[in-house]
Amino acid sequence: MYPPSLQPPPHRDFISVTLSLGESYDNSKGWRRRSCWRKWKQLSRLQRNVLLVLLAFLIICGLLSYMNTTHHWKALSGRSSEMQKARPDIPGLKPVNPPVLPAPQTAGAAQGLPKIPPQKPRKHSRRGPPSLQIRAPDKDVKDRIQDRVEQEQEEPGNAHKENSQRTVISWRGAVIEHEQGTESPSRRADVPTNRPGPESRTQKASAPLNKRQKAVVEAFRHAWKGYRKYAWGHDELRPLSKSFGEWFGLGLTLVDALDTMWILGLTKEFEEARKWVSQKLQFQKDVDVNLFESTIRILGALLSTYHLTGDSLFLEKAKDFGNRLLPAFKTPSKIPFSDVNIGTGIAHPPRWTSDSTVAEVTSIQLEFRELSRLTGNEKFQEAVVEVTRRVHSLSGKKDGLVPMFINTHSGHFTHLGVYTLGARADSYYEYLLKQWIQGGKKETQLLEDYVEAIEGVKTHLLRSSEPSKLTFVGELAHGRFSAKMDHLVCFLPGTLALGAHHGLPAEHMDLAKALMETCYQMNRQMKTGLSPEIAHFNVVPQEGRQDVEVKPADRHNLLRPETVESLFYLHRCTGDSKYRDWGWEILQSFNTYTRVPTGGYSSINNVQDPQNPGPRDKMESFFLGETLKYLFLLFSDDADLLSLDTYVFNTEAHPLPIWTPS
Repeated sequence: MYPPSLQPPPHRDFISVTLSLGESYDNSKGWRRRSCWRKWKQLSRLQRNVLLVLLAFLIICGLLSYMNTTHHWKALSGRSSEMQKARPDIPGLKPVNPPVLPAPQTAGAAQGLPKIPPQKPRKHSRRGPPSLQIRAPDKDVKDRIQDRVEQEQEEPGNAHKENSQRTVISWRGAVIEHEQGTESPSRRADVPTNRPGPESRTQKASAPLNKRQKAVVEAFRHAWKGYRKYAWGHDELRPLSKSFGEWFGLGLTLVDALDTMWILGLTKEFEEARKWVSQKLQFQKDVDVNLFESTIRILGALLSTYHLTGDSLFLEKAKDFGNRLLPAFKTPSKIPFSDVNIGTGIAHPPRWTSDSTVAEVTSIQLEFRELSRLTGNEKFQEAVVEVTRRVHSLSGKKDGLVPMFINTHSGHFTHLGVYTLGARADSYYEYLLKQWIQGGKKETQLLEDYVEAIEGVKTHLLRSSEPSKLTFVGELAHGRFSAKMDHLVCFLPGTLALGAHHGLPAEHMDLAKALMETCYQMNRQMKTGLSPEIAHFNVVPQEGRQDVEVKPADRHNLLRPETVESLFYLHRCTGDSKYRDWGWEILQSFNTYTRVPTGGYSSINNVQDPQNPGPRDKMESFFLGETLKYLFLLFSDDADLLSLDTYVFNTEAHPLPIWTPS
């Protein structure tokens, strides 16, 4: 028998399964959310609070940014729609009085002024005034071709200069960007029309230019050459650096010189400038302008050129610009702010004060009154007449003399006790007389204020120098007299002579002659023959000292017009040829010490150093708008060229018509 086999005990396998109450990881979004929540719960309370504050800050910033962007686009769309509504009514203006004034006539002409023959109507593809196109003489064709070649060669350099001067900060702090679209004028000949040229409106064929007038024309052409080549369409020429400077970005020199070119008979130059105004001068731009400076230079020039040419383009531009200046008058006192943004309509005082200067707010009346007369819209005149009325009624004057500053909120004078006929107050007195003349000598309040002020000058500001006994106008500060006289005060002899011409007492003319001698000596006693910006007079007899003394900070010359302006008035009113001779000396000094060979004229730093006068590399717009214009009129043999009985000049030498009784 076999023994029973021994089998191993059976082996039992098993699987262990662990059950969990939670759910397994499946890479789903739900799992990730619960994981983030677990992490959030693991944070401390401080950490959670910090994160919540940061999140709330980001949400608020986003909302503010969204609201600001939405408001900006709404403002832009609203502004553009307003412009589209405002523009169509300009070309069809119906002036209250006929806007086109005839050219001044030669002596002996009839008193009745003939009207300009009506122009033959032409068809236009769009609404607007007909273009003023004057064919340049055929003899200039070769010169124009050569100019074109030179321009093409110089364009890369000009482009480099323009790019290097993208942003300029003006003296009032406004940042101005140069426009991309500014171009040099085209030299292509235009289609001739029947419109008379400048020479046919302002000069008679029987009265050719004399030698001195030709010298003024040559000086203008030289100045214009530099501007046209290096600064076309910009505010000011920098002749030494062959570049330009900006103040308002509105082609200030070009606009300021429009009527000068017309009066001088510069057909070709006027034609190109007119084309730029038509195609490039746009006021819808985000830029601050000074109310006073832009009114007398731009608005005054547009109105004057409209009257001289009869071209409605300039009236259209004047109305557009005038409307953009009106927001400056929206102040609690109706005394305007000094600055206004012509694109946004936002006006404001200077950054350093809430005051405006008295001269600024009272020397815009001629232009705004004339704009109302031409357009039939009284809002322009009402704004400035309210200023005149308020200044008239203010206390703080001293025998008709006014302080220099006025507050735009309260409407009262500030810095009381300081009286001057120089900067910040000068043209207040000038515009009292000229408004009276402009309005046909009916507004007696203006005349009374002017006469009272002249008596105040005689009582408080008039003195004589040593050793030559020159009559000068000083300043008064809190009862203390200063023998300081700005070159700006040299407007006064001309204003006094103009008043005497219109019937004021003869002693006004006597004072005008005495002050004219003083202003001439302010030029003559300088080694360059050019007046300093400020002169101090010696009032104590001392051996070896002359009448006029100059401090180092005041010895610069800015090509100002005031002396030659008064020479023009004195010669017109007296016929004395010595005033012409004095003006000729000054023109020669300008040519000797301020002329830049490559084109243009430059203000200088030192009128006492003929060897090194120190050019400042800047040609102010008023050199073309005022200085050369007054010299040309001074030398004219035609006493009726812009007659003082027909026109009144604004403080930037732009002639506006004297209103005749209706």
